Amino acid sequence: MTQLAETTEFRPPAHAALPLQPVDDPAVWSAADLAASDDWIYPLTGAETGELDAAVAHLEATGKEIMDIGRGDFALPTLGSRLAAVREQVLHGRGLALVRGVPVARYTRRQSAIAFWCIGLHIGVPVSQNARGHVLGHVADLGNSTLKNPSHRGYHTRETLPYHSDSCDVVGLLCLHAAKAGGMSLVTSSLAVHNGMLERRPDCVEALAGMIYRDRRGEIPEGKRPWFRLPVFNTFAGYLSVSWQGGYIRSAERFDELPERSPVLAEALDLFTQLANELAFSMELRQGDIQFLHNHVTVHSRTEFEDCPEPERRRHLLRLWLATPGGRPLPPVYRDRYAHLGPGDRPAGGIVVPGTRFKAPLEAE
Repeated sequence: MTQLAETTEFRPPAHAALPLQPVDDPAVWSAADLAASDDWIYPLTGAETGELDAAVAHLEATGKEIMDIGRGDFALPTLGSRLAAVREQVLHGRGLALVRGVPVARYTRRQSAIAFWCIGLHIGVPVSQNARGHVLGHVADLGNSTLKNPSHRGYHTRETLPYHSDSCDVVGLLCLHAAKAGGMSLVTSSLAVHNGMLERRPDCVEALAGMIYRDRRGEIPEGKRPWFRLPVFNTFAGYLSVSWQGGYIRSAERFDELPERSPVLAEALDLFTQLANELAFSMELRQGDIQFLHNHVTVHSRTEFEDCPEPERRRHLLRLWLATPGGRPLPPVYRDRYAHLGPGDRPAGGIVVPGTRFKAPLEAE
């Protein structure tokens, strides 16, 4: 699998973030801002999809395993420049981008996965998404999973997902099939949530800047406890990075050895969720759309959905968790959650437990 050796120098922020102060950052936006602009949407041209077709055909002919494909194995001369702009938007701009028009309707599942992998490699380096080592993930209802079970994952249900950020720099989702109804993607600027909380309850911001206990939900790295600690608001090297996993924070209550949550922290958790809902931008992911989100500046959710009865038409997204060597600097405390380290020992994301073996399955499992 591609290693984490690639690097570029991170860019110093135009306006340094300070603890308990409003953040001035391009990733602070409102739903109205996104609705009024399409600078974050990148529809593919015929020439660009032609390049993608050629790369997919070449790689499929080699028989190479998807997880072994590297940037040097294919060429996207025109599309590559466009994807550099996407990466810039995600890492240094609004913190999200929508690539529209990947021709998955005429691709096989393997071809779609190859195309997504190639595009993802222009944004970052894939890392493991779970204890099973999936570097290519599937978001689909397995029919027997529920959020009520701490060992189950929300992306294998049709339930509404709580707002969260994933344990990596960037998450990418490729829509193979949309739901019959529902399944809307909700995205919020977590930096805007921070600023809104400062206006209403600065004491809540201070509470979320302290160490917060979180449930590992059964994915326990070697030598670690079944829970970990990580602040929600992390100010480091001039940046504010937000790590929000409301469901995992609340489910940590199941551990008797952990201290009870303070009243102000409980109020802070509720206020974060309230503001995330108030500020959310709702979008429908169409077949062939790729959504990229910068986890350190956005949180995302999904509404409950209804599937088509035919298995081949059920809602199905492919997912990548991407580390971005040379990206936003993160404090060392992230290492307690992130499995991989990048250049300079920068926490780079991913989940690895004893026995994890990396793989890129073509079916949800």
